[in-house]
Amino acid sequence: MPKNKDALSRYRWIDERLRNKRLPRPTLEALIAYVSEKMDASISTRTIQKDIQDMRQDPELNYMAPIVYDRSSGTYRYEDDAYSISNIPIEEADLQGLEIAIGILEQFRSLPVVQQFEDAILKIAASLKMNRQALEHKGLIRFARATQYKGAEHIPEIVDAIKTLEVIRIAYQSFDRNEPKEHWVEPYHLREYQHRFYLIGKSQKAKGGTLLTFALDRIVKLWPTNQHFDEKNFDDASYYQHAIGITVLEGAPENVVLSFTPHQGKYVKSQPLHATQQVLIDNAQECRISLHVVINHELQMLLLGYGANVKVLAPEQLVKKMAAETAAMHGLYK
Repeated sequence: MPKNKDALSRYRWIDERLRNKRLPRPTLEALIAYVSEKMDASISTRTIQKDIQDMRQDPELNYMAPIVYDRSSGTYRYEDDAYSISNIPIEEADLQGLEIAIGILEQFRSLPVVQQFEDAILKIAASLKMNRQALEHKGLIRFARATQYKGAEHIPEIVDAIKTLEVIRIAYQSFDRNEPKEHWVEPYHLREYQHRFYLIGKSQKAKGGTLLTFALDRIVKLWPTNQHFDEKNFDDASYYQHAIGITVLEGAPENVVLSFTPHQGKYVKSQPLHATQQVLIDNAQECRISLHVVINHELQMLLLGYGANVKVLAPEQLVKKMAAETAAMHGLYK
């Protein structure tokens, strides 16, 4: 898989030159000269040779380009005249990912960085919509609709406040309150989790400088304050390194040991629950893994979602919590 956009650009120019019927079939030297001119850079022979090989064989690229070399003339061509790398079909998961990404970008149209590319975004969105409708009409694919992110209208103001180190005033109504509560917040970071955006910052009313998390869909109103705060060394990667989800509780992370059924274990191994995941046992009886994470609400909800396909073995406090939850669930169905 290419590690940078230059590789993708070279593939595109090689493809364009091979499909150009108005010019003679290119030699390797002609391909190098053509790509170098288009890239406005000197491209080496080895790079182009490697690009051709990747276009032919790289399973992650999945071009499987039918590029053939004619020894008698020393030229390259496509064995199939109708072939182009731009004709490679996008898989359903890729299309859904694009649809969600476009939906997010459309929510951020007022941000200057997005406005620079608004025309391109609209073109991609229109093309994506037409392709989706055509496939759905044929009964081949059913796509999930792009999620509308409630509270996304606050993002431009929050982003500006983070950049300018400005305190913002918010009216915030949590699910357990009947009336909104006012906070004066030093905004540090925005994060998306399960189709919701969250603001991480310090409420100036909170004791001890504790970081708080505010769901944007619970912000009733937001005002600028024209007050500024000193820059904080907030590192979101470090802050969330031991958390699953959005909630980071005080206290050290713990070793969580989980025993999955062998079948469920296949999915857990292919898509790890956390970066710290390690496989301890993998046999016909169980797939046992360990995680080094904080015990939060999101972790418990994730584990409950696996039902009888997982058993928590450690730590003891999490075992008790899960046992209590499953007992309460059992009581609902008596």
